[in-house]
Amino acid sequence: MAPVNVRLNPVGLAVGVAVIISIFFYIFGLPGLFRQEQRISMKEILSVSVELARRGGSRVKSIVEAKNGLEAQVKGKTKEGAKEMLTQGDLQSHKAIFYGFEKAFPGLRVLSEEHDTEPVDLNTIPSVNKELEEVMDIVLSDQSIPMNSIAIWIDPLDATQEYTEALYQYVTTMVCVVVNGEPRIGVIHRPFSDETVWAWVGYGHSTNLKKAENVKYDTKKKKIIVSRSHKGTVEDVAREAFGEDTEVIGAGGAGYKVLEVIKGNVNAYTHVTLIKKWDICAGNAIISAMDGKMTTLEGNIIDYSPFNDYKNDKGLLATLYDHFDYLEKLAPAVEKYKKNTVKKTIEKKPHESKDDEKRPSR
Repeated sequence: MAPVNVRLNPVGLAVGVAVIISIFFYIFGLPGLFRQEQRISMKEILSVSVELARRGGSRVKSIVEAKNGLEAQVKGKTKEGAKEMLTQGDLQSHKAIFYGFEKAFPGLRVLSEEHDTEPVDLNTIPSVNKELEEVMDIVLSDQSIPMNSIAIWIDPLDATQEYTEALYQYVTTMVCVVVNGEPRIGVIHRPFSDETVWAWVGYGHSTNLKKAENVKYDTKKKKIIVSRSHKGTVEDVAREAFGEDTEVIGAGGAGYKVLEVIKGNVNAYTHVTLIKKWDICAGNAIISAMDGKMTTLEGNIIDYSPFNDYKNDKGLLATLYDHFDYLEKLAPAVEKYKKNTVKKTIEKKPHESKDDEKRPSR
């Protein structure tokens, strides 16, 4: 039997391959190589951040004005033993800010100090203005950033302990926009004085934000602001570093303390123990926009990548001027504090007797 020669029609072959490829894309979708990366306008995200910080602050204030009770409860304790409080103000502000972002920018990564136990219907969340007039008037240019490079850190209610004590001057709501781990936009809103401060590094800031000039390192008597929950500990460190005449001011809320630095009411803000990144991210962005600095006490920048630990356990220093002069003076005092802390920890541990070692465990 003679061999049979099969000749393929090139046109028919091309059509067949095209059909197969079309079916593949229909079932499995376009491969990532061909997908257009979703990008977000930083100008829009700044507008949304400002509006949502205010919206959260409105919830915080309304809980107090309603006089139905804050429903305060202890959600945990810090390493130093201070209570970490949770109120309806925290939860309601969280819902307003977190789900406001979810509605404005679906799929955007948002990290909050609080969380929900039940799902929220986005239809109940009001739309957010992406073109606030105050932002449009000041910020004249824009950046379009890939969504997967952006993360939002929010603190729905900073200074919750003070909130429960009616020390409302310390209370803030904060939003921070991070690009590749670096804080670029910060918003701090004070609901009880209706003050909102915002800044975008390199692009502009709110009109009420002015850099003080009277807080340089050569100031004779320095003022250092610290957490009121462990003022005594940091007071010893500050006075050893800068002299016995140093005035150490205890205050609540990291957001409030950063604003005090920017306004020139104090020379520096320092924290010697662990602090969460949602407490400091917005302040970090704002002080950077004013050409100040916020670092760990080791002088390292703080990485706010959402994939890293949400805790900063290397201490904190925020200044407008002469940052490394402050760090240099603080270093030996902080090292002494660390050694004393380790020594006290060891001394507190119960010593096992030989009888205890022999006793079987239950």
